[in-house]
Amino acid sequence: MLVPLPVREIMRTPVKTISPDAPVIEAAQRLRDEDIGSLVVEDGGSCVGIITESDIVAVTAAEGDTRALSVGDVMAETLVTVTPEVDIETAVERLRTNNVKKLPVVEDGELVGIVTTTDISDYIPYLRRAGGATDEPSQRERFTRPDTLYEDEDWTFESYGTADGIDVGDHVRFSKTITQGDVEAFAEASGDTNRLHLDTAFADGTRFGRRIVHGTLVSGVISAALARLPGLTIYLSQELSYQGPVDIDEEVTARCEVVERIQDNRFRLATAVDDSEGNCVIEGDAVVISDPIPDTA
Repeated sequence: MLVPLPVREIMRTPVKTISPDAPVIEAAQRLRDEDIGSLVVEDGGSCVGIITESDIVAVTAAEGDTRALSVGDVMAETLVTVTPEVDIETAVERLRTNNVKKLPVVEDGELVGIVTTTDISDYIPYLRRAGGATDEPSQRERFTRPDTLYEDEDWTFESYGTADGIDVGDHVRFSKTITQGDVEAFAEASGDTNRLHLDTAFADGTRFGRRIVHGTLVSGVISAALARLPGLTIYLSQELSYQGPVDIDEEVTARCEVVERIQDNRFRLATAVDDSEGNCVIEGDAVVISDPIPDTA
């Protein structure tokens, strides 16, 4: 099942807080003893700042003796917050824009939770990548290869790279419409007969208000795209983050780009799937082996 995830569903509670009048040494001891990375600073029930491990390290390096300092002397006073209903993608942008790693979650003026880059990275794997798939056009030659048994006139793909195997910068796009027949065949083949995908009356009462395609079926077009890279591409791992639903009879497009050579024939790829309106519905990365095409092909 696919749905944009709100911060409320991943935030940590209760939030650890401290007074601005507390000594810095108290904050340092609590961070250590409670095994946490930050304390939200509250004064009279209002959030007035945040103090982190890095704040304490920085002031210790600069001041040496911090025993006379209070939390209020050290804390970051510009507090960047989110509401619990904000989706994770918006939280990510706020973290990046403000160059912070922790976001207190505030609802109706009350501190109700905190979310960090670590929390979010569990749901959005591409936060742990240096880069992602790109839309920049390639100057390499477009070609097809004998590594798929057949093609369908309703499928489209573009594969760019070198004829003797893949390399960093090679990329592929593959598009197909996921039909009702595909959904029903997948349910039968996989055993995933969740009524959200098969029963209209049931699905109408869910948060989606309609039937949607299995998330794993949507991600399968990534495998289809990888099959159309030059050479024989073999999966080692695939990490995915589901960003939104796909409707039945909707065209989706998988995008894969080789972003790192791990060993001679092992590569890391940025992978994504877009819906028919160009919205990213799946994002992640894969590790593959690229073998030569067998002589029997």
